[in-house]
Amino acid sequence: AEGAKHLGDTLRYNTTLITLNLRVNQIGDEGAQHLGDALRINTALTTLHLDSNRIGAEGAQHLADALRNNTALTTLHLDSNRIGDEGAQHLADALRNNTTLTTLHLWSTEIGDEGAQHLGDALRNNTTLTTLNLFENRIGAEGAHHLGDALRSNTTLTTLDLYDNRIGDEGAQYLADALRINTTLTTLDLSRNEIGDKGERHLGNALRHNTTLTTLNLARNEIGAEGAQHLADALRINTTLTTLDLNRNGIGHEGAQHLADALRINKTLTTLNLHDNKIGDEGAQHLGDALRHNTTLTTLNLQLNEIRDEGAQHLGDALRNNTTLTTVELGRNEIGDEGAQHLADALRINM
Repeated sequence: AEGAKHLGDTLRYNTTLITLNLRVNQIGDEGAQHLGDALRINTALTTLHLDSNRIGAEGAQHLADALRNNTALTTLHLDSNRIGDEGAQHLADALRNNTTLTTLHLWSTEIGDEGAQHLGDALRNNTTLTTLNLFENRIGAEGAHHLGDALRSNTTLTTLDLYDNRIGDEGAQYLADALRINTTLTTLDLSRNEIGDKGERHLGNALRHNTTLTTLNLARNEIGAEGAQHLADALRINTTLTTLDLNRNGIGHEGAQHLADALRINKTLTTLNLHDNKIGDEGAQHLGDALRHNTTLTTLNLQLNEIRDEGAQHLGDALRNNTTLTTVELGRNEIGDEGAQHLADALRINM
């Protein structure tokens, strides 16, 4: 805290420093108070990293009070601090008035549904925040509901990261309903959120209407083949999504077939991650057949998918004709000499 006091005293009048990284220190609530006092006066600092600093709700309040007056800070990192719902409320109250902060990182800060509600309420009024990171918190369906309500009216947020929360199918539905209306969000991370095929149905339906989302991360959920079908049906119609991450979702060869059928028609998706989905040789065949027709996909990740020589042959046959794919990830499969030969023969032709 004493060190933070000295820094704070200096920052009050410093006019040249624009980035300050204090991550993984022991600043605590008292130190946050000193820094907050400085931020009320400082007009130069634009980026502040306070990750892993034992800052609690009290420290968050001091920083929030500063944000009401500060007109220079654009990026604030408070990751891995125990600010909780109370701290989130203080920051949310500040966001109602602050007109300069564009990026707020709050991953692993013990925020639950109540904290998400406060932040959601603030997003209805805030017109400058573009990136909100709530990675690895305790947000469930109720919290997703509040954030979804905010996305219906918010017109500035472009990136929302909810990786490793607990929103489930119900929470996915609330966010999906918002995506039908929202016209600014471009990146949404819902990976590791206990979302199943029901949740994917809602998200798939939303993608039929949404015209702004370009990146959707659904890795490490439980969508299965049926969930993959809902997304595939959406990809036939959607014309904006460029990146889809379905890593570790158990879609199998059936899910791969649904996605492959969509790839024959889709003309916007450039990156597809199917890492660890047990698609096997049959799934590889479906994807290979699709790649003969698809002219937009540039990156395909098929690592850890139980693909053997037969599957490698189908992919190799596709690569003979495909002229757009630039990256294919096939690590940790079961491809032997024969499969490698098929791929090598294809690469001699693919130039």
